[in-house]
Amino acid sequence: MPDNPTPEIIDALWVNAQLATMKPDNPYGMIKNGAIAVSEGKLAWVGHEKDLPAEIRSAATRTHNARGACITPGLIDCHTHLIYGGSRVREFELRLLGASYEEISRQGGGIVSTVSATRKADEDRLFHESGRRLSAIISEGVTTVEVKSGYGLDLETELRMLRVAKMLEDAFPVTVCPTYLGAHALPEEYRNRSDEYIDFVCDRVIPAVASQQIAQAVDVFCETIGFSLEQTERVFKASRDRGLPVKLHAEQLSDQGGAALAARYGALSADHLEYLSEDGAQAMAASGTVAVLLPGAYYFLRETHLPPIDLLRRYGVPMALATDCNPGSSPATSPLLMLNMACTLFRLTPEEALAGVTRFGAAALGLGKVKGTLEIGKDADFVLWDISDPAELAYRFGFNPCRQVVRNGTPIESDHFEDDTSNT
Repeated sequence: MPDNPTPEIIDALWVNAQLATMKPDNPYGMIKNGAIAVSEGKLAWVGHEKDLPAEIRSAATRTHNARGACITPGLIDCHTHLIYGGSRVREFELRLLGASYEEISRQGGGIVSTVSATRKADEDRLFHESGRRLSAIISEGVTTVEVKSGYGLDLETELRMLRVAKMLEDAFPVTVCPTYLGAHALPEEYRNRSDEYIDFVCDRVIPAVASQQIAQAVDVFCETIGFSLEQTERVFKASRDRGLPVKLHAEQLSDQGGAALAARYGALSADHLEYLSEDGAQAMAASGTVAVLLPGAYYFLRETHLPPIDLLRRYGVPMALATDCNPGSSPATSPLLMLNMACTLFRLTPEEALAGVTRFGAAALGLGKVKGTLEIGKDADFVLWDISDPAELAYRFGFNPCRQVVRNGTPIESDHFEDDTSNT
């Protein structure tokens, strides 16, 4: 019988459910014929329905019959760039004609082209366009999403993007974790002056971001077409001095040693990692830095160098999974498709993939203590799925079995979800 204290108030109860708690106790942390109680936005009781105390059942203000649905923690999309202006569809065509991502970037395309469009977009336009993308992500069970800046590359637009991230959280039933990604690319006004641009990021923007408390972390693109190890470390030091955690786009196109540097600074995550070395994996394991895998970008760029999954497993590096929603390399808004891609392209197991968008997705955002598993005291963010086995979330693609999303204990109202509520 689970060691569940009985709170004085039970706001809601879900019964007749199959719980994939995603605790590492057993496969998927499964509890057959389970029940969940919610009190003041937190999980107050989780266990087998037969063990549900009578006082909790009778105290519940509202009881929901899950009708055998599989309940998982709310999904976590821990790496997105969903706020941007314009489109990069022409670059998609160019790549199909043989141009590489690096060639396009060096010719003024890539991130810099999105910067131009984003600088021209006001808050209302950015909010409207990114809101459409966010709605699609939420419809597939996401209750927490990370949103990066990085398409402004100046003070005004970067802060505008981070303000829009806050607007999205206020307007949508989702927790938004904003990240400042000023060191994403070199803006045109700093052409051939990358060190001066890093001075600007460290001396002007990071202090403004920190003083306004408008971002929860700082990210850098460390790559041959991005920023060097030395420049990345300067950004990390400036972030640390302002009390901001760091993360890194690392080893996507080549092995720059970024993952090991990120680990030395206790980074929350190192993301992409197709060219990760064994030394980098060891360093990440020692620091607890999460590996964020992004199969959408791997697929869209037609990359052929797989991230070293066996190496990550060998050293016990936690593996998260995300959409990397962005206009140039992963215009994806389907976390469920990422589950399938992670299994088919990277050979993750369905359980590893689901852990990547729950338990380890939370860890990649520094939220492991409050999100990512169905445990007493954690946020009551969970999803009801019309599936018989949690592996089905990775097995099927182009199909959304999400019946209902619950955030902070409150079902999200949407025409997409069926009404499964019954009063007792």
